Amino acid sequence: MSKEKRSFFERITGSVSADETIVDAPINGKAGPASANWLEDEPEEGELSVDVYQTANEIVIQSMVAGVKPEDLQVTITRELVTIKGHRERPSVVDDESYFQKELYWGSFTRTILLPAEVEAEESEATERFGLLTLRLPKIDKAKIQKVKVRSV
Repeated sequence: MSKEKRSFFERITGSVSADETIVDAPINGKAGPASANWLEDEPEEGELSVDVYQTANEIVIQSMVAGVKPEDLQVTITRELVTIKGHRERPSVVDDESYFQKELYWGSFTRTILLPAEVEAEESEATERFGLLTLRLPKIDKAKIQKVKVRSV
């Protein structure tokens, strides 16, 4: 810490000035110089690109999942959230030394989408055609009024 007196705000919040440097601060829950490569400890996972749009009755999510088997895709839907997870297997036909350029993503990917409206998860459907995954999520009609007939028991 610096030799200057700490401000009132720094004293009540326990914060430090941006000019101060903390030498052995824990990074990602690990302390010391061994944590310098903490990013490398995380498994690499790609993020899926998606298009999301809505019609009057449904929300539609589309994503390219070419090369992914349907059994390697996992789609979970709640009223407000959709998560798409999957794994694309890399064919081991060519040695790494033989490549001139490698741009395709191989391995695990995931994407979570916060929906702009609540949906009926039970009535949702997922289809895949020519590598295009399409999710159709029917919106909950909050304006719909359901009349219930009262019966005597």
